[in-house]
Amino acid sequence: MARIIVVTSGKGGVGKTTTSAAVATGLAMAGHKTAVIDFDVGLRNLDLIMGCERRVVYDFVNVISGEANLNQALIKDKRVDNLCILPASQTRDKDALTQEGVERVLEELSQDFEYIICDSPAGIERGAMLAAYFADEAIVVANPEVSSVRDSDRVLGILASKTRRAERGDEPVRERLLLARYSPQRVERGEMLSVEDVQEILAVELLGVIPESKAVLQASNAGVPVIMEDSTDAGQAYQDAVARFLGEERPHRFLVEKKGFLGRLFGS
Repeated sequence: MARIIVVTSGKGGVGKTTTSAAVATGLAMAGHKTAVIDFDVGLRNLDLIMGCERRVVYDFVNVISGEANLNQALIKDKRVDNLCILPASQTRDKDALTQEGVERVLEELSQDFEYIICDSPAGIERGAMLAAYFADEAIVVANPEVSSVRDSDRVLGILASKTRRAERGDEPVRERLLLARYSPQRVERGEMLSVEDVQEILAVELLGVIPESKAVLQASNAGVPVIMEDSTDAGQAYQDAVARFLGEERPHRFLVEKKGFLGRLFGS
């Protein structure tokens, strides 16, 4: 049976879709059959980051409404075996998603895939609630700023109370935190919360810390999941996060400012 993982946050623009693309790609690169679904009906950005926007013919809503079957809508990634993308619709609204339709699609995907990544829209409206409802695990993406952390805390409350697991009294959704756009220099100047600050507020297992990096935007613009850019700090940080997700122990890197040769020599 597939593990259903929601990538969520309360606030928009924190890096959910970047994370969904990176985690799905990383799991597939590790040999696991993985599908990633864009729940952000009306906007649809996942296919851009995955570099398959020109190949979209049918979408998630077409499958739910019976206008296409799942095989017609799934897009196989050309670079990574074991990876498929189910894009969102740009022309419908979020009411096109129904709980019964989402459940049917997830059950069908579960027959062929080990992991199903649900890329949630921001906030707590219908699309976000449906992305989270069937989850077995959650990756909560936050930026190290008060508003983002506060909104993430609210999402953690929803995961604990408004999912199928909560309704059934099953084992709770496993929650893990991914802190994105982290800058040790700005933390040092007091402009940004530290990892310790965020963990103290949210009290959630830390999956990874992704450094603030131009490589993320460059990769997104090129239609390449940043995890494939393994020469970059951000790419390496996502690789570490996926390894931890799969049970490997890795130290957290990129938590302190990198010093040049003179800085290391003189300790400043």
